[in-house]
Amino acid sequence: MNDNPAPSSKIIDIQGIQKLLPHRYPILLVDRILDYERGQWIHGVKNISMGEQVFQGHFPKQPIFPGVLIIEAMAQTAGCLVTLDIPNPEEKVMYFMSIDGVKFRKPVVPGDQLFMEIKILTIKRNIAKMRGEAFVDGAKVAEAEFMSMVVDAEGKAQ
Repeated sequence: MNDNPAPSSKIIDIQGIQKLLPHRYPILLVDRILDYERGQWIHGVKNISMGEQVFQGHFPKQPIFPGVLIIEAMAQTAGCLVTLDIPNPEEKVMYFMSIDGVKFRKPVVPGDQLFMEIKILTIKRNIAKMRGEAFVDGAKVAEAEFMSMVVDAEGKAQ
């Protein structure tokens, strides 16, 4: 068994997430992992606060959390799942390879909690294909399929 966070608990707090992902404020976009099944699926949450830097310009009079950041939040949640099974995750990063079938259904605004559900469709060596959906108050606000590649932090494939 590796040293990664939460070997028996299905909740991963922000300190555990920071052990799995290289992202830091202001681009760390997952606050907590609520549940997961290794190699299968993961559920995470991002609390959308008026204090987010992005709301200074998107849009000051009608703040809306950008769709591209919703997709990034889903990808980071997926990254937590993938890196749970990688030795020394602090030495790895995940790069987007493709994003398909993106749909935005409803604006996400300050005060919302963005719940993300990610399923792994396939994993082959260091490439994972996943499907993500994001919800606010039980209503789907976004969905996408994406592929990512795990590489060494220096840029070499795992």
